[in-house]
Amino acid sequence: MKILISNDDGVYAPGLAALAKELASIGEVLVVAPDRNRSGASNSLTLDRPLEAFRHENGFIGINGTPTDCVHLGSSGIFGMKPDIVVSGINAGPNLGDDVIYSGTVAAAMEGRHLRLPAVAISSGNFHPEHYDSAAKVAREMVEKILQLNVAPRTVLNINVPDRAYDDLEGVHVTRLGHRSCADMPIEAEDPRGKVRYWIAGAGPAAEAGPGTDFYALDQGYVSITPLHVDMTQYSGMDNVADWLESSF
Repeated sequence: MKILISNDDGVYAPGLAALAKELASIGEVLVVAPDRNRSGASNSLTLDRPLEAFRHENGFIGINGTPTDCVHLGSSGIFGMKPDIVVSGINAGPNLGDDVIYSGTVAAAMEGRHLRLPAVAISSGNFHPEHYDSAAKVAREMVEKILQLNVAPRTVLNINVPDRAYDDLEGVHVTRLGHRSCADMPIEAEDPRGKVRYWIAGAGPAAEAGPGTDFYALDQGYVSITPLHVDMTQYSGMDNVADWLESSF
């Protein structure tokens, strides 16, 4: 098996190294990741400038672009390998509910699915993980099984793993996305030269986190696996919009 690995925390992230080490035990690994932290980059592609690639001593390739750029380049074969699967992570911090809209980790996996490859995004439940090895083992188990699963086209598996020892994981739940409350107000600050700057505030707290959601599974110590469908069409709303348009024009 040929495995393309990327992330949004950057090419130096410990989660990336842990994931690459674990997956190297089951296949040929190519790591192509942003040259710096690109958390929150979502599905953006860099179209206003050319991209540069730098191969590090450990073989990892750093790209001065987004996670989506990395998978787009890495899957093309220009770095000597055409992958069978894309795995993104291990993210430092969960990607739950509405997080997936902004997540570069999830976006890297989505780019793989756009290119007709099976794709997995994997995140730790802790922003300062102590058990990357647990998430890496879960990733390996999923990669070993995913080619046998009947995953619908354009579907990404979004996995969140509690930050605890592997043997202490409660099990696995297949979940739906929960929802968050609105984020806090942006934070205004003045730099040393007196110029006003703004920090985007962190994600809002969980607003819908009951049984069946990814929030709930992670909180209870279970690995959460949420199938994400890239098609964003709200089919149930098409008739309402059509009726409105017909009555308005």
